Amino acid sequence: MSGEEKIIVVALGGNALQKKGEASSQAQQKVADSTVQQLLPLIQAGHRVAIVHGNGPQVGNIILHEEAINTPDVPSLPLDDCGAMSQGLIGFWLQQAFHDAFTQVGMRDKFATSMVTQTIVDAADPAFANPTKPIGPFYSEEEAKAVTAERGYTVKEDAGRGWRRVVPSPKPQEIVEAPVIKALVDAGVLVISTGGGGVPVLKAEDGTLSGVEAVIDKDFGAALLADKLGADTLLILTSVDAAKVNFNQPNEQALGEISAEELQKYIDDNQFAPGSMLPKTQAALKFLAGGTGRTAIITSLEKTAEAINGAAGTRVKS
Repeated sequence: MSGEEKIIVVALGGNALQKKGEASSQAQQKVADSTVQQLLPLIQAGHRVAIVHGNGPQVGNIILHEEAINTPDVPSLPLDDCGAMSQGLIGFWLQQAFHDAFTQVGMRDKFATSMVTQTIVDAADPAFANPTKPIGPFYSEEEAKAVTAERGYTVKEDAGRGWRRVVPSPKPQEIVEAPVIKALVDAGVLVISTGGGGVPVLKAEDGTLSGVEAVIDKDFGAALLADKLGADTLLILTSVDAAKVNFNQPNEQALGEISAEELQKYIDDNQFAPGSMLPKTQAALKFLAGGTGRTAIITSLEKTAEAINGAAGTRVKS
């Protein structure tokens, strides 16, 4: 690669994969097509790109299907299996969209592939003692008590809308397939991996792996992958053009070029909402802490090309 070409890990938010109320396969494939068109200029510019995607809406729908069918003959699959299913599904949509985009612009020697990815988490992570991530269907209080007794779920009341199962959200420790992903990226293959932060797994003393029912934040998964790939840039794409302080207030301010120290101060001042912009800013700092010469960018899908060229988004450098 020349000095201008970079290794870029792109973290795609849910809005880049599904529009609200449009959950059919056809509708989501159309969104995948338009998402890829926004990312194509990065590849045309010679950058090596790895994609990490969210899976919240998709895995939620898979769980609803699983729960609706749950019978002794066809028992519902556990959450880790559902996460793997969503990786295959979204990976299929994206790799096909990239294939078609490469064909249309004459890049016939360029390939995209998707990989079911396992992410090791720590059984001692405090998240396992305090599950907070709501998933699956809403229950009445009576139904919630029943599934707790029958299936051992942890359930909590969800903002007056009913009761829902909650699962842990541990921090990612290691991406099992990272060496394979790196080999492919170094060879010029566009790799779609670590979907939904990766399928959470526990590693036993003998080195064997087992799935665990949990949800990993995809931005933390992307930051870890970017570190393992030795990426130059972590590009976190979301629904807004930049991270903002005093959000939705008269003195709201979009953050442009900013130091890691300044961003940390805004985090400490509770400027970013948990479950929204907070994990994105924390993931950016996590990536930057791993080495020098790195850049983390938070922006919208539509501002991708401008942000890479320094003309848009919140940009933080190590």
